[in-house]
Amino acid sequence: MSTIDFSVVIAVHNGERTLKRAIDSILAQTLPPREVIVVDDGSTDASAEIATGYGAPVRVLRQQNRGAAAARNAGVAAAQSAWVAFLDADDYYYPRRLELAALAIERFPEADFVTADFDYRDEAGNLLRRSLESTTLGRRLLQEAGPVARMQAQDFGDFIEDHFGDTHTLTLPRETFLRLGGYPEGFAVCEDVHFLIRLCSVSRFAGVIKAPVAAYVIHPQSATRRDPLRAQQQTVAAWKSLKSTLKAQRRLSPALWSGYLRGLARARYDLAVALLRAGRRREALQAVLPLVYEAPSLPNLKRIASVLKG
Repeated sequence: MSTIDFSVVIAVHNGERTLKRAIDSILAQTLPPREVIVVDDGSTDASAEIATGYGAPVRVLRQQNRGAAAARNAGVAAAQSAWVAFLDADDYYYPRRLELAALAIERFPEADFVTADFDYRDEAGNLLRRSLESTTLGRRLLQEAGPVARMQAQDFGDFIEDHFGDTHTLTLPRETFLRLGGYPEGFAVCEDVHFLIRLCSVSRFAGVIKAPVAAYVIHPQSATRRDPLRAQQQTVAAWKSLKSTLKAQRRLSPALWSGYLRGLARARYDLAVALLRAGRRREALQAVLPLVYEAPSLPNLKRIASVLKG
């Protein structure tokens, strides 16, 4: 049995419909966590009562509604383990999620963090697609021998541009999370990518579990699907807010900076497309024009031209 212990943090806001499934999936782990910290982010439903009903090792913290980022930050601040992992209330772990994380840490003890493959599923549980095989970097890592791949710093640019990992696959030292200041508050979406980019900027390499360890459930109530235009606006704002932070780092790798610029360009283009669909052509053009000086390249000029054509 591994000596590595985990605290798993669940942020929940009015998640009574799926919270039990999330908690049960953690308690059913082949390597049980030291604790499960459920942070109730100002729910008005029975979420807190559901979590409280479990007892140890489930701990419940309550706060006013401040968003998922603040809830996760509060959970990590209260955690007692050296390693932390996360789960949103509408997703769930597969049984070996923590066991495989421990194996990855033991395989690469100097890794700065561990991430993993996961499945996209619909509300009925049907498999929609697998994350790792959906990206160029992910497909290359799948070809490496063994259950865990080593993702080098030169890969981080491709990783942040089109990341195959997500909040529920991230495992990292609690000390690292606190040193980086946790998730940024004030963003309804993309706070996870914001943190991931900052994490990569101070990391040397990461372990990648090549098997799916969790399910990301696609449902119409998510923030990105309730209001896709606002979600894209928030995504661009999150990417833009990182620019000064990254440029201030004297040893930022060219690969990571290139990946950041490509990710920013994609976010701007996605926002422009959403604006075009809303009939707001001028605003769509305004969304992509900054790419002329932010990230000048032939692909980005083609993106601007496509928006001009509508």
